[in-house]
Amino acid sequence: MKSLKSPIFCCPPLLAGRLTGAEAASAATLFRVLGEPARLQLLSLIAAQPSGEVCACELVESLGLSQPTVSHHLKVMYEAGLLSRERRGTWIYYRIVQAQLVSLREVLG
Repeated sequence: MKSLKSPIFCCPPLLAGRLTGAEAASAATLFRVLGEPARLQLLSLIAAQPSGEVCACELVESLGLSQPTVSHHLKVMYEAGLLSRERRGTWIYYRIVQAQLVSLREVLG
């Protein structure tokens, strides 16, 4: 007599979460940018601000890095599209681009 048990599947279908080549390349670029610990710290410091933005001058002391190093990391994150910036007089204020974080969450989800 044959068994009436249904087959056991270990995993969901592969096509459920497939990325296109362009989507994978874009996400890989963002993850590469975030692969630097100082950049993750900067991102978390900016995200923790009640106003959602922070002056670059406030970030130097928080991380214990030199001003040129912090500026370099902010520039890399800005060029990758993770941050937006606004000049106010001699200061530059940075804000996280939420749409980029959402896209990274979707890749991981």
